[in-house]
Amino acid sequence: MRNRVFQPGKADLLIDKLELLLALAKERHFGRAAEACGVTQPTMSTSIKQLEEILGVMLVQRGSRFQGFTPEGERTLDWARRIVGDFRAMRQEINGLKDKLSGEIRIAAVPTVLGMVASLTTPFRAKHPEVRFRIMSCTSADVLGLLENLEVDAGLTYIENEPIGRVRTIPLYNESYRLLTAPDAMFGDRDQVTWQEVGQVPLCLLTPDMQNRRIIDRALKAAGNEVTPTLTSNSLLVLYTHVKTGRWASVMPAKLAETLGLADKVRSIPITDPVINYQIGLVIPQRDPMTPLIASLVQIAREVAPSLQA
Repeated sequence: MRNRVFQPGKADLLIDKLELLLALAKERHFGRAAEACGVTQPTMSTSIKQLEEILGVMLVQRGSRFQGFTPEGERTLDWARRIVGDFRAMRQEINGLKDKLSGEIRIAAVPTVLGMVASLTTPFRAKHPEVRFRIMSCTSADVLGLLENLEVDAGLTYIENEPIGRVRTIPLYNESYRLLTAPDAMFGDRDQVTWQEVGQVPLCLLTPDMQNRRIIDRALKAAGNEVTPTLTSNSLLVLYTHVKTGRWASVMPAKLAETLGLADKVRSIPITDPVINYQIGLVIPQRDPMTPLIASLVQIAREVAPSLQA
């Protein structure tokens, strides 16, 4: 393929092609990527080929089906994320200069922090009532993946326990842990319990792909327990409803236990020996300048952090 000089007047077409490339990276399939972008598969294929001609390199390993990206394609993806992200930020900032702050903020959050999301969104909407929110629950790994691929604008996750890559972090609060159990169950009348004692009760816990579960597993193993929960789920609601039967117990973050509005049938007991804390924070792309929406979200996060830490 021969190199071509890109014409500045066709910048919007280049952005469109880079958007399609990002969709292909997400779906790993030409047909699904085309459907997600609202175009036909021939249009998707033609656009990728045109992008290859513009850059003068092969981006996609082709066969009877999608086989991955070439090394040049992988590097182009890095630039595509940067360029598309900056273009969206520019468009949002320009629109913000002429209008009130509006649009949608997409936030991916690990399940254990869902109970405090309203602490951010409610004061934000009080200042910017025309802004909408879309909140997604997923694993910590998915939070970072969605953020890198520009599928969400921000994340709420653990920021010190496992590698989080190239993101900017705004600490919010430290997560500590409680045993949720019935008052008449084992240890249900205690003011505090140890991790060794927690291992003696029938536990229902999150699935192992959740970082919260990995934290709990490490704490229980360090206390000499075998981690053998009698029920697992990726839904905290499922865990809580089982605890309410009085026949199960669970380990949940203290902040979440506060927001559940526990009934008389459930007690929230601090777990000590040792007291374990992991920091929860807002994560955003490592990009300057920030979009007006994200800059405002960061400002709100910093304002509410002291109350969350209390």
